[in-house]
Amino acid sequence: MKIAVTYENGRIFQHFGHTEQFKIYTAENGRIVSSEVTDTNGSGHGALAGMLSALGVDVLICGGIGGGAKTALANAGIRLYGGVTGFCDEAVNALLAGRLFYNPEVRCDHHDHEHGNKDHTCGDHDCGTHHCGNHDCK
Repeated sequence: MKIAVTYENGRIFQHFGHTEQFKIYTAENGRIVSSEVTDTNGSGHGALAGMLSALGVDVLICGGIGGGAKTALANAGIRLYGGVTGFCDEAVNALLAGRLFYNPEVRCDHHDHEHGNKDHTCGDHDCGTHHCGNHDCK
């Protein structure tokens, strides 16, 4: 099984569509046998699902994710475990052990609101009304 995790400095990056890297794990018999960090090369949102599919990924662990990306992942046959925080390695080990805490209804709504910041990107700011990764990602 191949598991992708949105990645930034060892932690789960909190916005799927803006992730610059994934950590890709290969697991066999419930154990990690290899892992590597791969760049997205500027791909974003819907294109990321195609990239993960081309890499043979079966499962994605991430923080927040929008509805379009969720649909693209489902269409690619990639199982989603969203709403996850913390360290990538710990999350993958928890998934393999059947104890990963995730939110099956995760949804990042930041595309649907305005708060005066045109450069808004989840995971990078605190604009005073919320902090992405914990605000409206339900």
